[in-house]
Amino acid sequence: MRFSRGKQDGYYHYRHYSLPLLFTLALAIPATAAEDASTILSRFQQYLQINTAQPHPNYYEAAQFITSQANSLSLPSQTLEFVEGKPLILIKWQGKDPTLPSILLNSHTDVVPSEHHKWTHPPFSAHLDSTTGNIFARGSQDMKCVGLQYLEAIRKLKDSGFRPLRTVYLSFVPDEEIGGADGVAKFVDSDAFADMNVGIVLDEGLASPADHYRAFYGERSPWWLVVKAVGAPGHGSKLYDNTAMENLLKSIESIRRFRAAQFDLVKAGLKAQGEVISVNMVFLKAGTPSPSGFVMNMQPSEAQAGFDIRVPPNADPASLERRIADEWAPASRNMTFEFKHKVSVNDKFGRPAVTAVDSSNIWWALLEEAIIKANARLGKPEIFPASTDSRHFRERGLPAIGFSPMANTPILLHDHNEDIYFLCHMVYLILKMMHLGAVF
Repeated sequence: MRFSRGKQDGYYHYRHYSLPLLFTLALAIPATAAEDASTILSRFQQYLQINTAQPHPNYYEAAQFITSQANSLSLPSQTLEFVEGKPLILIKWQGKDPTLPSILLNSHTDVVPSEHHKWTHPPFSAHLDSTTGNIFARGSQDMKCVGLQYLEAIRKLKDSGFRPLRTVYLSFVPDEEIGGADGVAKFVDSDAFADMNVGIVLDEGLASPADHYRAFYGERSPWWLVVKAVGAPGHGSKLYDNTAMENLLKSIESIRRFRAAQFDLVKAGLKAQGEVISVNMVFLKAGTPSPSGFVMNMQPSEAQAGFDIRVPPNADPASLERRIADEWAPASRNMTFEFKHKVSVNDKFGRPAVTAVDSSNIWWALLEEAIIKANARLGKPEIFPASTDSRHFRERGLPAIGFSPMANTPILLHDHNEDIYFLCHMVYLILKMMHLGAVF
């Protein structure tokens, strides 16, 4: 099957040609030999043992490892360093027809910090539990597993003699865990990215505790809000109106009620978590410091609270901003607010930053078909509840699908004792979009 792409009335259409597709995942391929599994495990452990935790990730060691893997696959790689000390590794698998739009398989090399003393096994030991098959490491789910899956998928396909019709790129990027400003955000604005002619991006998703895979077509935008209240200082024993703390507490209660109403929709099963506006207070700052703590008999003249707000692409951002100005931080109560970070829910064309998940998107159709042919199931497409590097691609109008193939797996990203079942996910699963999309 091959598709030519044309433009008609502002929408892309596809014309179908007959050509066999290799509709398969490694789930449908005979099991890898034990010695091969051991070798793959060793590579996975090497990658996991590299400490790329923020705020001081060892990016160069990770880059060296990834480059060595590209060399072992006889694939050219290049290091792009848009910001000093933050290398981005780009690997290219040349297709038979490089004029076709390419496939980009994206993953990030950095991971979040760990509280080492709260882990059963050191977070960068990549300990394999021989009784369960689980491998413990920071980044085992988020998202070094997916990055290595890309490499192992290509290794298996190359060993079988397969060559893609269109070019496949692999990008291993820095700084996703802190917003990607020095990683993908600069990558998508570069000449190198423009030269790649990307048609589809596959990026990270989430594990699924159920027996189906999860796929994400959009994500909530982070709005990091700081609300500030001011008022006259006063003696700790005095009761009077419009103190800074009193006004801030009124706002916190209003925000709490809004949060509860949104959460009730999730608890009732009316909406998924990614479809509601979430609000969580992340800091509260007030009081007059003293050598022993805080002055207890003085009411502070200033109080602040910080909130992590996540806004889905189907929300009305203007309505939310009015709520913030009128209810959560009204000037009539001597309050102000500012956004420390605010990401638009729309792409650069003013449309909601989402990827189509119906028959209008051939890439989505291929994903669904491949998973069915692998005798697996795909759940209802979702809005990612947090944010990933996918947003930088969607903001440019590119289709991006979040897909981490981990079924029957508890969600442990950013948790203590993050782990993954190695044999299930690392040996048998070839990512579908590379195998299918690369051959039409």
